[in-house]
Amino acid sequence: MRRRAFIGSFTAAGGPGIVMAAVAPDSGALTVLSSVNNLPDPSYLALSPDGDTLYAVSETAEGAVAAYRVTEDRLEPAGRPVPVDGSGPTHLSLFAGHILTANYGSGSVTAVPVRSDGTLARAASGVLQHSGTGPHVPRQQGPHAHQVQPDPSGRWAVGVDLGTDSVRVCTLTDGALAVHRENALRPGSGPRHLAFHPGGSYAYVLNELAPTVTVCRWNAADGSLQPLTETAVLSGAPAGHAYPSGIVVSPDGRFVWTATRGEDVLSVLVVEGEELRLAGTVPCGGHWPRAIAESDGFLYAANERSGDVTWFTVDPDTGLPSRGGSIAVPAASCVVFGPVAGGAPGR
Repeated sequence: MRRRAFIGSFTAAGGPGIVMAAVAPDSGALTVLSSVNNLPDPSYLALSPDGDTLYAVSETAEGAVAAYRVTEDRLEPAGRPVPVDGSGPTHLSLFAGHILTANYGSGSVTAVPVRSDGTLARAASGVLQHSGTGPHVPRQQGPHAHQVQPDPSGRWAVGVDLGTDSVRVCTLTDGALAVHRENALRPGSGPRHLAFHPGGSYAYVLNELAPTVTVCRWNAADGSLQPLTETAVLSGAPAGHAYPSGIVVSPDGRFVWTATRGEDVLSVLVVEGEELRLAGTVPCGGHWPRAIAESDGFLYAANERSGDVTWFTVDPDTGLPSRGGSIAVPAASCVVFGPVAGGAPGR
């Protein structure tokens, strides 16, 4: 099978649902192959390790998750969507035989069991409700879970909550999530997404309300997260509203890339031990970059309001992206990649 990319979108804003695209190995260029639109607002996607099953949230008030079989040129629904018993799921990941969803509206994290054939169980096995507030009005009047993912060791589930300025490290036992540690970040920073350094000892938290990245020391042995430094993702004060959205660490661990909506830029930060240094910014290739992804030396931005996915080649010495091209995907919200032939899934 040729390399594939999968693009989520907001159907309520005119998006086509989930788009499958072919990836050109030499240029990173995308070519649309097909789409499936049976799920409302499939805004975030995750792929099984073998690349055979794709999972999608339905970012609606009711909230659901769905599974799809990946064929050569299309996606086939694999069972009915499963309610997550939470509102507005914005992110999902695979962890310990379950799909975990971060539910922004209800401020909770849900676990849904995955069967041996990759399909989903008919109901969630557990919901972990967050609590707390932050000083930013009106964005932090309650919890808003925005992301949940495994740590590099696969032992912990790490949830980022924008509403409570915290990162929760959780365990999953018999389908039920429990908080192991709750780690406080700077009040009012509004953490949105987190990315781990490939070495496994650091985590980088992108703050939507700041806009900054907090460098944290990560200890997988005891599941502890220690904030160290905080670095701006923009040079100088924003010209208008600036809302960081996505964060990616380069496979070699030398660079951290972020996207900022409003300013519509990608930022390049150089990893210097326990600190980051802002090296520069480039236009994102569209308007309102909701998510970014890296794959095989190329960087991709899903630009929600301009309705496109733009790809960039990356200078291996400086980390600076250069625009290569784009495809039209109305209300694009994320992009994930299938495995390279004979390799592991793309980042």
